[in-house]
Amino acid sequence: MHMKVTDRSPHARRLLQLLFAGAVVGTSLPAFAHHGWSWADEEQTELKGSITSISMAPPHPSLRVTAADGAVWQVDLANPNQTARSQFTADTAKPGDAITVLGNRHQDKSQKVMKAVRITIGGKNHDMYPERIGAK
Repeated sequence: MHMKVTDRSPHARRLLQLLFAGAVVGTSLPAFAHHGWSWADEEQTELKGSITSISMAPPHPSLRVTAADGAVWQVDLANPNQTARSQFTADTAKPGDAITVLGNRHQDKSQKVMKAVRITIGGKNHDMYPERIGAK
């Protein structure tokens, strides 16, 4: 069966809808990978280093942090609203600033990824998930 894009039949529209939905889901899968906590270790750890980069882009803000040993970590912050409530914005810090991250690292220790519950910059705490601080 050959269909033109200009074909306005219900079948053509449905096919285009399904193709579009598939494209959206396919490109969104990496974004879903770190939502929730199932991928993270239950034990909280502390990471000290300096900020390499800051991204406030959806689906959630994140930082790249270079630790003292030179390892570069991805630090996922809370969703944009929670991150703003913690009083962390794009103007709060800049690359090169010292940072301490309290959070839960990836269960796969080869992954340098952690989900922050608190970040501390310049002596100020930004609590992303206050209810989780100290939770085991």
